[in-house]
This record gives sequence, C-alpha cells and structure tokens, in this order.
Amino acid sequence: MTSYAHLPDKEVLQQMVDGDDIAFTEIYNRYWKKLILLAYSRTKDKFLAEEIIQEVFLSLWNRKESLVIESLPGYLATAIKFSVFKHVHNSNRRSKIIKNLYSTQSADLPEDIVHAKFLQEYIEGIVEQLPDKCRMVYLYSRKQGLTNPEICLEMGISEKTVEAHLTKALKVLRLNLKEFLILILIAKHF
Repeated sequence: MTSYAHLPDKEVLQQMVDGDDIAFTEIYNRYWKKLILLAYSRTKDKFLAEEIIQEVFLSLWNRKESLVIESLPGYLATAIKFSVFKHVHNSNRRSKIIKNLYSTQSADLPEDIVHAKFLQEYIEGIVEQLPDKCRMVYLYSRKQGLTNPEICLEMGISEKTVEAHLTKALKVLRLNLKEFLILILIAKHF
C-alpha cells in the first residue's frame, strides 16, 4: 500500500487523476475535517454539511480527468461554498414554491439574478483574501473609481506600485474566476 502522507497536494492530486483511489483517500483524509467545518459554519446543519462534503468529493472523483486545479484547498473550499449556496438556493426556492401554492405572492427571482449575486459575493470574498495594500488599491480603483495617480496620492505610494498591486489583484481574480466558471458549468449538469 502506497503512502501519500508526505507528498504535496499537487503530486497526490496527479496520482488521483491517474486513477489511484488511495491518493483520493489521502485527499479526503487531508481535507474533510476542514471542509465539514466550513460547510457546517454556513449551513448550521450537520447532516446537510456531511451531504455537501460527500457531493463535493464524489464530483472531484468523477471529474478527476477533466479538472485543472491550481490550488486544491482553494478549489475544495470554493466547491463547498458553491454547494452550500446551491442547497440554500434550492431550499429557499422549494419554500417559495410551496408558499406560492397557498398564496398569491410573486414568483422567485430569476435564476440569473441569484447567480449574479453569488458571483458578486464570490468576488468580494476573493478580494478580502488579497494582501492589505493590494486589496486597498483594488478597492480604490474598482469600488471608488479612483485613477492610478489619485490612488498614489491617497496611499502615498508610486504609480508603478499601484499598477503592480492592481495587476496582481486582477490576476488573482482571473485565476479564481476560471474555477468559479467551471463550478457553474458543473452545477448546471446536476
């Protein structure tokens, strides 16, 4: 029996992609406790949190050949957050449908609006994880609409530094949004 405990995530992930179920078990053992806490903190329902974890790991195994994962912890955390969102959305939707059967209230929000709201929250979550100065530059630029020279004056840094922070922030967002789009496509097939 091969032990992967000493290997980095990328190597264990590659072994899983090659069909090694022991590597998959290692990934599961490394992350299930953290992911169950993440799912539970968002659902406050132990059974639902466990169900979400199983769905995410089942999807990981079933799609192992087609996945491109830069950061396994980041991918799994995003998958959990998206699955929680999907469950909450579906639960709310069922509740509204039942409520509408017994009342004349208006219909649900269109699904596109819900996805747009989730995307906005997802981007805000990524921005919150940026280093402090990088996050501040991004927020000044994108939220407050300041120009690079205005940001220089506001923060007391050079324009080159502003450009570097903004480039870094946009690169991080772009990489994370690729994973998000993959998850959206997966969700539409469930």
